[in-house]
Amino acid sequence: MSENLPPCPQCSSEYTYEMNSLVVCPECGHEWVPGAEGDADAEAGGERVVKDAVGNVLSDGDTVTVVKALKVKGNPSGIKAGTKVRNIRLVDGVDGHDIDCRIEGFGAMQLKSSVVKKA
Repeated sequence: MSENLPPCPQCSSEYTYEMNSLVVCPECGHEWVPGAEGDADAEAGGERVVKDAVGNVLSDGDTVTVVKALKVKGNPSGIKAGTKVRNIRLVDGVDGHDIDCRIEGFGAMQLKSSVVKKA
């Protein structure tokens, strides 16, 4: 082989080979796109981007609107679509809940960015 292929990112094996646009490790079976790991590392080192249901980029302190009715444990009515939520905070939440906020009548909650849109 004339070109120098990178070692496997999972098992560090130097016996990798190219298959179409992928690089494959014969020892552990891991397949990856060369150069994609560098992009992922650069993104992880940078600030993560959180987008709402429409595709707008959200940031701390934004006001958002809930786009669909949400059920809330312990509350029979839930959160209605169209409810405005002010002063959100972006967090690394559990199970995809990446917005920390306070909703009037409900208190502190975590929401998924996929159920809100920027107001």
